Amino acid sequence: MTRRKLLLLLGGAMTASRVVRAQQKAMPMIGSLHAASPGSFAPYTDAFHRGLDDAGYVEGQNVAIEYRWAEGHPDRLPALADLVSRKVDVIAAQGVAAAVASRNATATIPIVFGVGSDPVSDGLVASLARPGGNLTGISLMTGELMPKRLELLFGLVPDASVMALLINPNSANPNAERTMREMQDAASTKRLELPILKASTASEIDGAFATLAQLHVGGIVLGPDPFLNSRREHIVALAARYAVPTIYEWREFAMAGGLISYGTSLSGIYRLAGTYVGRILSGAKPADLPVQQPTRFELVLNLKRAAALGLTIPPSIPARADEVIE
Repeated sequence: MTRRKLLLLLGGAMTASRVVRAQQKAMPMIGSLHAASPGSFAPYTDAFHRGLDDAGYVEGQNVAIEYRWAEGHPDRLPALADLVSRKVDVIAAQGVAAAVASRNATATIPIVFGVGSDPVSDGLVASLARPGGNLTGISLMTGELMPKRLELLFGLVPDASVMALLINPNSANPNAERTMREMQDAASTKRLELPILKASTASEIDGAFATLAQLHVGGIVLGPDPFLNSRREHIVALAARYAVPTIYEWREFAMAGGLISYGTSLSGIYRLAGTYVGRILSGAKPADLPVQQPTRFELVLNLKRAAALGLTIPPSIPARADEVIE
């Protein structure tokens, strides 16, 4: 090989290397911030990927994702929001605490949130139709559906005079105080007592269920919270052990053996979030993307659990259910 050919070959290799490095640098990066743990949310992470794929993005091919999980400790989220130092192109923030931590960390990087509360009253956006700023996303309307869950549970145990609300009162959960107030109002209209069972750790969940007998609780409404959602199997097992009718937000609880659930499709929400992130990567501005709200709610009834609890189910509930587990 002549010296000239060797120089041309080396020059070509260096140019190809620079092109590869440029392509790698050009690959957009998503920062994913979540209060829960990766194991419990694996199905929803898959749904998020499907949404990205709908928008033309596949992790590892034309987009990278940097994950941050608070493992059920929302107080860790502000530190985990160091995602901004990774120069991410957009942040996917799941839950109000994650959205607030992301907003406090950057006023320029686009943020797509999924929150259970009203993002306007939480100060995340100016309005649903015109978010303004660098945030947009999906409002799951979890708080608005809580009184409906109480009504559904009361329909299953109409002789109950005491229902309980199991909720995480952690200061990083801004929905807690509002949910407790609204649920007390809803219970009073039905002349029900509503003791509040507070739990921010697995041991506190155990302790809350241990108090049911002395409180004469006839049923439990599970409050909306990423930490409680991440303890799905634990809570369903406790509800079975203590033989207490319990209503949940997500269908996954009923599929795991819980009595009944009523809420939006969490997989659908995550898929929509992935689509929104993809649209922003393609050039859309969060200020121009209206905050989405679910239009369909799922009712799932587990007749196996109802039979184990000795409940007589009114025909109207299976008739309106989206799925009945026999």
